[in-house]
Amino acid sequence: MSAQLTLATARRILAQLRADPRTIALIVVVPSALITLLYFVYNGSPAFDRIAVSMLGILPMLVMFLITSIAMLRERTSGTLERLLTTPLHRADLLLGYGIAFSVMAGIQSLALWAITRWALGVETAGPMWWLLAVAAASAGVGVATGLLASAFSRTEFQAVQLMPIFIGPQIFLCGLLAARDSMPDLLQWVSNALPMTYAVEALGAIATTSQPGSEASTDIAILCGFALAALACAAASMPRQTR
Repeated sequence: MSAQLTLATARRILAQLRADPRTIALIVVVPSALITLLYFVYNGSPAFDRIAVSMLGILPMLVMFLITSIAMLRERTSGTLERLLTTPLHRADLLLGYGIAFSVMAGIQSLALWAITRWALGVETAGPMWWLLAVAAASAGVGVATGLLASAFSRTEFQAVQLMPIFIGPQIFLCGLLAARDSMPDLLQWVSNALPMTYAVEALGAIATTSQPGSEASTDIAILCGFALAALACAAASMPRQTR
Protein backbone atom coordinates (compact mmCIF):
# COMPACT_ATOMS: atom_id res chain seq x y z
CA MET A 1 0.00 0.00 0.00
CA SER A 2 1.03 3.61 -0.63
CA ALA A 3 -0.39 6.65 1.17
CA GLN A 4 0.40 8.78 -1.87
CA LEU A 5 -1.57 6.51 -4.23
CA THR A 6 -4.43 6.26 -1.76
CA LEU A 7 -4.73 10.04 -1.44
CA ALA A 8 -4.42 10.47 -5.21
CA THR A 9 -7.33 8.03 -5.65
CA ALA A 10 -9.38 9.94 -3.07
CA ARG A 11 -8.69 13.25 -4.85
CA ARG A 12 -9.70 11.73 -8.20
CA ILE A 13 -12.98 10.44 -6.81
CA LEU A 14 -13.77 13.77 -5.14
CA ALA A 15 -13.06 15.59 -8.42
CA GLN A 16 -15.46 13.23 -10.23
CA LEU A 17 -18.13 13.82 -7.59
CA ARG A 18 -17.68 17.60 -7.79
CA ALA A 19 -18.43 17.40 -11.52
CA ASP A 20 -21.61 15.37 -10.92
CA PRO A 21 -24.23 17.60 -9.27
CA ARG A 22 -26.90 14.88 -9.39
CA THR A 23 -24.82 12.58 -7.19
CA ILE A 24 -24.07 15.43 -4.79
CA ALA A 25 -27.80 16.16 -4.60
CA LEU A 26 -28.54 12.49 -3.93
CA ILE A 27 -25.98 12.41 -1.12
CA VAL A 28 -26.72 15.75 0.55
CA VAL A 29 -30.19 16.96 -0.45
CA VAL A 30 -32.31 13.80 -0.76
CA PRO A 31 -31.83 12.50 2.84
CA SER A 32 -32.64 15.95 4.21
CA ALA A 33 -35.72 16.14 1.99
CA LEU A 34 -36.87 12.69 3.11
CA ILE A 35 -36.57 13.47 6.80
CA THR A 36 -38.46 16.75 6.21
CA LEU A 37 -41.20 14.79 4.43
CA LEU A 38 -41.36 12.47 7.43
CA TYR A 39 -41.86 15.51 9.68
CA PHE A 40 -45.00 16.44 7.76
CA VAL A 41 -46.18 12.79 7.71
CA TYR A 42 -46.11 12.79 11.52
CA ASN A 43 -47.58 16.31 11.54
CA GLY A 44 -45.26 17.42 14.33
CA SER A 45 -46.29 14.68 16.81
CA PRO A 46 -43.78 13.67 19.57
CA ALA A 47 -43.25 10.28 17.84
CA PHE A 48 -41.42 12.10 15.07
CA ASP A 49 -38.47 12.92 17.36
CA ARG A 50 -37.71 9.23 17.98
CA ILE A 51 -38.09 8.32 14.31
CA ALA A 52 -36.02 11.30 13.16
CA VAL A 53 -33.15 10.45 15.50
CA SER A 54 -33.13 6.83 14.27
CA MET A 55 -33.15 8.05 10.66
CA LEU A 56 -29.84 9.83 11.30
CA GLY A 57 -28.31 6.36 11.40
CA ILE A 58 -30.43 4.68 8.73
CA LEU A 59 -30.46 7.18 5.86
CA PRO A 60 -26.67 7.74 5.66
CA MET A 61 -26.02 3.98 5.58
CA LEU A 62 -28.66 3.38 2.91
CA VAL A 63 -27.69 6.26 0.62
CA MET A 64 -23.93 5.73 0.87
CA PHE A 65 -24.33 1.99 0.18
CA LEU A 66 -26.22 2.78 -3.02
CA ILE A 67 -23.89 5.53 -4.24
CA THR A 68 -20.66 3.69 -3.47
CA SER A 69 -21.64 0.35 -4.98
CA ILE A 70 -22.78 1.96 -8.24
CA ALA A 71 -19.73 4.26 -8.44
CA MET A 72 -17.35 1.30 -8.12
CA LEU A 73 -19.34 -0.68 -10.72
CA ARG A 74 -18.97 2.24 -13.13
CA GLU A 75 -15.19 2.00 -12.73
CA ARG A 76 -15.33 -1.68 -13.62
CA THR A 77 -17.80 -1.60 -16.50
CA SER A 78 -16.04 1.36 -18.12
CA GLY A 79 -12.70 -0.47 -18.00
CA THR A 80 -11.13 2.14 -15.73
CA LEU A 81 -10.61 -0.40 -12.96
CA GLU A 82 -8.64 -2.79 -15.16
CA ARG A 83 -6.41 0.02 -16.39
CA LEU A 84 -5.80 1.26 -12.86
CA LEU A 85 -4.85 -2.21 -11.64
CA THR A 86 -2.15 -2.49 -14.32
CA THR A 87 -0.38 0.38 -12.54
CA PRO A 88 1.41 0.11 -9.15
CA LEU A 89 -1.96 0.92 -7.53
CA HIS A 90 -2.91 -1.87 -5.10
CA ARG A 91 -6.52 -2.91 -4.60
CA ALA A 92 -6.29 -1.79 -0.98
CA ASP A 93 -5.11 1.67 -2.14
CA LEU A 94 -8.09 1.88 -4.48
CA LEU A 95 -10.65 0.81 -1.91
CA LEU A 96 -9.17 2.96 0.84
CA GLY A 97 -9.13 5.92 -1.53
CA TYR A 98 -12.77 5.29 -2.31
CA GLY A 99 -13.48 4.96 1.39
CA ILE A 100 -11.79 8.28 2.18
CA ALA A 101 -13.51 10.19 -0.64
CA PHE A 102 -16.98 8.90 0.13
CA SER A 103 -16.41 9.29 3.86
CA VAL A 104 -15.79 12.99 3.21
CA MET A 105 -19.11 13.15 1.37
CA ALA A 106 -20.72 11.13 4.16
CA GLY A 107 -19.48 13.67 6.68
CA ILE A 108 -21.06 16.50 4.66
CA GLN A 109 -24.27 14.48 4.40
CA SER A 110 -24.33 13.82 8.14
CA LEU A 111 -23.73 17.50 8.88
CA ALA A 112 -26.63 18.53 6.59
CA LEU A 113 -28.95 15.95 8.19
CA TRP A 114 -27.91 17.05 11.68
CA ALA A 115 -28.51 20.73 10.86
CA ILE A 116 -31.94 20.09 9.31
CA THR A 117 -33.01 17.87 12.19
CA ARG A 118 -31.77 20.24 14.89
CA TRP A 119 -32.37 23.71 13.54
CA ALA A 120 -35.21 23.33 11.01
CA LEU A 121 -37.27 20.50 12.49
CA GLY A 122 -36.58 21.27 16.16
CA VAL A 123 -35.64 17.75 17.28
CA GLU A 124 -34.31 17.81 20.84
CA THR A 125 -32.19 15.12 22.49
CA ALA A 126 -31.08 14.61 26.09
CA GLY A 127 -27.47 14.00 25.00
CA PRO A 128 -25.19 16.37 23.08
CA MET A 129 -26.10 16.77 19.43
CA TRP A 130 -22.51 16.25 18.31
CA TRP A 131 -22.86 12.59 19.36
CA LEU A 132 -25.65 12.33 16.77
CA LEU A 133 -23.25 13.66 14.15
CA ALA A 134 -20.59 11.11 15.15
CA VAL A 135 -23.02 8.17 14.92
CA ALA A 136 -24.40 9.38 11.58
CA ALA A 137 -20.86 9.64 10.17
CA ALA A 138 -19.96 6.15 11.45
CA SER A 139 -23.17 4.74 9.98
CA ALA A 140 -22.38 6.35 6.62
CA GLY A 141 -18.90 4.81 6.80
CA VAL A 142 -20.50 1.37 7.13
CA GLY A 143 -22.64 2.18 4.09
CA VAL A 144 -19.52 3.11 2.09
CA ALA A 145 -17.65 -0.07 3.10
CA THR A 146 -20.55 -2.45 2.49
CA GLY A 147 -21.27 -0.72 -0.84
CA LEU A 148 -17.69 -1.43 -1.93
CA LEU A 149 -18.08 -5.03 -0.77
CA ALA A 150 -21.37 -5.43 -2.66
CA SER A 151 -19.76 -4.09 -5.85
CA ALA A 152 -17.27 -6.99 -5.74
CA PHE A 153 -20.17 -9.44 -6.13
CA SER A 154 -21.97 -7.56 -8.90
CA ARG A 155 -21.38 -7.52 -12.63
CA THR A 156 -23.65 -4.60 -13.49
CA GLU A 157 -25.06 -1.52 -11.78
CA PHE A 158 -28.49 -3.17 -11.85
CA GLN A 159 -27.17 -6.15 -9.89
CA ALA A 160 -25.66 -3.77 -7.33
CA VAL A 161 -29.06 -2.15 -6.83
CA GLN A 162 -30.63 -5.61 -6.51
CA LEU A 163 -28.27 -6.35 -3.59
CA MET A 164 -29.49 -3.33 -1.63
CA PRO A 165 -32.65 -5.01 -0.26
CA ILE A 166 -30.52 -7.98 0.85
CA PHE A 167 -27.99 -5.80 2.70
CA ILE A 168 -30.25 -3.03 3.96
CA GLY A 169 -33.79 -4.48 4.15
CA PRO A 170 -33.28 -6.94 7.04
CA GLN A 171 -31.35 -4.31 8.97
CA ILE A 172 -34.25 -1.84 8.83
CA PHE A 173 -36.70 -4.53 10.00
CA LEU A 174 -34.50 -5.82 12.84
CA CYS A 175 -32.69 -2.71 14.10
CA GLY A 176 -35.42 -1.75 16.58
CA LEU A 177 -37.00 1.03 14.54
CA LEU A 178 -40.29 -0.77 13.81
CA ALA A 179 -40.48 -2.94 16.97
CA ALA A 180 -38.50 -3.23 20.19
CA ARG A 181 -35.74 -5.81 19.81
CA ASP A 182 -36.59 -7.29 23.22
CA SER A 183 -40.01 -8.29 21.92
CA MET A 184 -38.59 -10.22 18.95
CA PRO A 185 -38.02 -14.02 18.95
CA ASP A 186 -34.56 -15.06 20.16
CA LEU A 187 -33.42 -16.05 16.67
CA LEU A 188 -34.22 -12.60 15.29
CA GLN A 189 -32.46 -10.95 18.23
CA TRP A 190 -29.31 -12.97 17.45
CA VAL A 191 -29.49 -11.95 13.81
CA SER A 192 -30.07 -8.35 14.87
CA ASN A 193 -26.93 -8.47 17.03
CA ALA A 194 -24.89 -9.26 13.93
CA LEU A 195 -26.15 -6.29 11.90
CA PRO A 196 -24.44 -2.87 12.06
CA MET A 197 -27.61 -0.76 11.79
CA THR A 198 -28.70 -2.17 15.17
CA TYR A 199 -25.77 -0.46 16.87
CA ALA A 200 -26.39 2.83 15.06
CA VAL A 201 -30.03 2.89 16.19
CA GLU A 202 -29.13 1.84 19.75
CA ALA A 203 -26.49 4.56 20.01
CA LEU A 204 -28.90 7.16 18.70
CA GLY A 205 -31.58 5.97 21.14
CA ALA A 206 -29.13 6.36 24.03
CA ILE A 207 -28.23 9.88 22.88
CA ALA A 208 -31.92 10.79 22.62
CA THR A 209 -32.77 9.66 26.16
CA THR A 210 -29.53 10.00 28.18
CA SER A 211 -27.73 13.20 29.08
CA GLN A 212 -24.37 11.40 29.35
CA PRO A 213 -24.43 8.76 26.58
CA GLY A 214 -20.65 8.69 26.12
CA SER A 215 -19.91 5.15 27.27
CA GLU A 216 -22.74 3.41 25.40
CA ALA A 217 -22.50 5.57 22.29
CA SER A 218 -18.72 5.27 21.99
CA THR A 219 -18.95 1.46 22.27
CA ASP A 220 -21.56 1.34 19.49
CA ILE A 221 -19.50 3.71 17.31
CA ALA A 222 -16.44 1.49 17.81
CA ILE A 223 -18.51 -1.54 16.72
CA LEU A 224 -19.69 0.35 13.62
CA CYS A 225 -16.09 1.22 12.76
CA GLY A 226 -15.20 -2.46 13.20
CA PHE A 227 -17.94 -3.46 10.75
CA ALA A 228 -16.66 -0.89 8.24
CA LEU A 229 -13.04 -2.07 8.48
CA ALA A 230 -14.07 -5.72 8.16
CA ALA A 231 -16.18 -4.94 5.08
CA LEU A 232 -13.28 -3.01 3.51
CA ALA A 233 -10.92 -5.92 4.15
CA CYS A 234 -13.38 -8.40 2.61
CA ALA A 235 -13.89 -6.09 -0.38
CA ALA A 236 -10.13 -5.84 -0.94
CA ALA A 237 -9.79 -9.63 -0.79
CA SER A 238 -12.73 -10.39 -3.09
CA MET A 239 -12.48 -7.64 -5.71
CA PRO A 240 -11.79 -9.18 -9.15
CA ARG A 241 -8.87 -7.73 -11.11
CA GLN A 242 -10.70 -8.11 -14.42
CA THR A 243 -14.18 -7.31 -15.65
CA ARG A 244 -16.26 -10.48 -15.63
